[in-house]
Amino acid sequence: MTPESQILSVVSWLLVVSLLQISVYPTMKKTLGRFAFPAAFPASLLIFTLVSWYCGLMQVPIQIALVPFAVLFLYHAYHRQYTVGELKQEWQWELIFLIFFFLMLDVRFVNPTISYAEKFMDHAFLASVMRIPVVPPLDPWFAGGTLDVYYYLGYWMFGCLAIVSGVPSTIAFNLALPTVLGMAAVMTYAIGDLLLDRFKWLPMLILFLPNPSFFYQIAIGNSLSAVLWDSTRTITNTINEYPLFSFVWGDLHPHVMSIFNQVFLIFILIFVYKKWESLGTRGRGLVCFLAAVSLGSMPLINTWDVLIYAPVTLLIGALVVWRNRTIRPNTGWVFLLSVPVVSVICYIPFYLDLMANTGGVALVRTPSDPVQFLLVNGFFIVLFIIMLAGEIRRRPYLLFIVVPFVLAGYTAAGIAAVPLVYFLAKKEKEVPEVLAIAGLLLLIVVEFVYLKDNMGDTYFRMNTVFKSYLPAWIILGTSGCLMAGKWLSVPGRVPHLPARTTNLMATVIIIVLFAAPLMIPVDLYSYGSRTLDGLAYLEYQHPSDAGAIAFLRTLPGNETIVEAEGGDYTYYSRVSSFTGIPAIIGQPFHEFMWRGDAPGWYSTRINDVAAIYGQPNETVPLMEKYNATLLYVGEPERERYPVNISTTGLHLIYSADGTNIYRLAG
Repeated sequence: MTPESQILSVVSWLLVVSLLQISVYPTMKKTLGRFAFPAAFPASLLIFTLVSWYCGLMQVPIQIALVPFAVLFLYHAYHRQYTVGELKQEWQWELIFLIFFFLMLDVRFVNPTISYAEKFMDHAFLASVMRIPVVPPLDPWFAGGTLDVYYYLGYWMFGCLAIVSGVPSTIAFNLALPTVLGMAAVMTYAIGDLLLDRFKWLPMLILFLPNPSFFYQIAIGNSLSAVLWDSTRTITNTINEYPLFSFVWGDLHPHVMSIFNQVFLIFILIFVYKKWESLGTRGRGLVCFLAAVSLGSMPLINTWDVLIYAPVTLLIGALVVWRNRTIRPNTGWVFLLSVPVVSVICYIPFYLDLMANTGGVALVRTPSDPVQFLLVNGFFIVLFIIMLAGEIRRRPYLLFIVVPFVLAGYTAAGIAAVPLVYFLAKKEKEVPEVLAIAGLLLLIVVEFVYLKDNMGDTYFRMNTVFKSYLPAWIILGTSGCLMAGKWLSVPGRVPHLPARTTNLMATVIIIVLFAAPLMIPVDLYSYGSRTLDGLAYLEYQHPSDAGAIAFLRTLPGNETIVEAEGGDYTYYSRVSSFTGIPAIIGQPFHEFMWRGDAPGWYSTRINDVAAIYGQPNETVPLMEKYNATLLYVGEPERERYPVNISTTGLHLIYSADGTNIYRLAG
């Protein structure tokens, strides 16, 4: 794609995001006050996703999902609810969003390729949604199957946003994470603004702070290219990502896409905890709806999140109910009861279609090494201990809470239990303490139990730690930054700097952040850069595929393709991954993780693909078995199989640079 078309894609994308946000902002203004503008960013995107999802369910054009927002915008404009003076007061929120949107866009511009790790899968799902936006979306790696075996709403969200903004999937792939970071930055700053008098930016650090292992890897002399990766593989046989790594690594994966929604729900819960009694009936209804839409989206964006945030939501609701226990009627019950119910109702068809493949809960028998545990979570544990120093001096006997954990062999859990017991012992608990309790409980639970999956005995708790530690980082980080902000805000501890000085410092930091990605030699994976087109690298890395894939991306209608199978995390699944056209089998272990092997499809599909390429008399019958309409023969197919196909019953529809594409006759 030309630079001009890429710029137009960015502009179109931002215009749609702005339309969504500005259309709902006045509706939220009376309830959320000065926080309506920032909260409208994630709220509008989640509502658009909900509406577009039902469009897909009813198989009507996705563009219809824009109609309610356009009507709402016109209604507010007609009633003069947009004034220049008022919008000028909100400029800082828009600036925060745009700064971090373009900062992440800078990173994607430097390393845009859809080329390694989970990026094949991420784009495959995104392209599948955009190609045929139906609910549930077609599974691009399992012909005849749908994504009712996986949480796909993040791909749906950004795929539909790309559809209505006219942005191709290869560009949308690199616009999604900037949108996530921009909205997460806005909401973390809003949390600071809600609770802190000074240092309101501190909660934003959770998005950019590396873990202690990062600094340890530097100290032991690891190469720069290994530091980031190794710092997320600290606890043996697990993954312990943190936001900075996730954004830099660049997988458009559910755990990353969910970050903005996690922060948004935390903000809404804090707002409810602080403001519930001062809200009227309409305001309570609005915050209940926003919490429900956020919580209700979690099972579809990244299912693990709801296992964590549903209890946190219930905890906040219970605390509001307890606080209002002497008031009749106790309106806290409205929040506690309505949010879980409405969150399920929002996407109830999803649950009716869901084909879950889970193995239940099991006991962890090899818990985390305590040193490794601290190398991941040490910043927060140490900060909490410092903040609790006075409490520890007053009640040192509570330190003995660690003893039973150590005796049972769960020392890491005992480390987390120390600050937890002191927070629980405090009579008055503010928001940071409540969040700390929730986050520490999560760390402890993960030390004792895990959710069984198909990862085998060695990596038995990898997914549990992986999908739990990122929310734990966000919850504990928010808590710790708020505590630090309150401590630093005490008069006399930190002198006030002149506004000119702080503005200059902020400007310098922003310039450095924008310049850093452009100055680093980023061709670490021998792929291209300095573009937003995630497939631009095909032109020189895989020229025989570049034209063929571009051709396939123009084909309309419901197609199924045959391509070589070559295991997971390889280039072999590139056709389905880059076009969204379902293949007989893409990356098989991914499918095995989601579907299991009943009724023995794993070896059957792999063998059938080999037979299509290697046994001429089986080519057409096996294509018909899977309703395959297209047969792709390129360099990887010839490397993988002794290609010997009969062209009887096949029509050649593309041939260039050694790649042939055939269509099944009839």
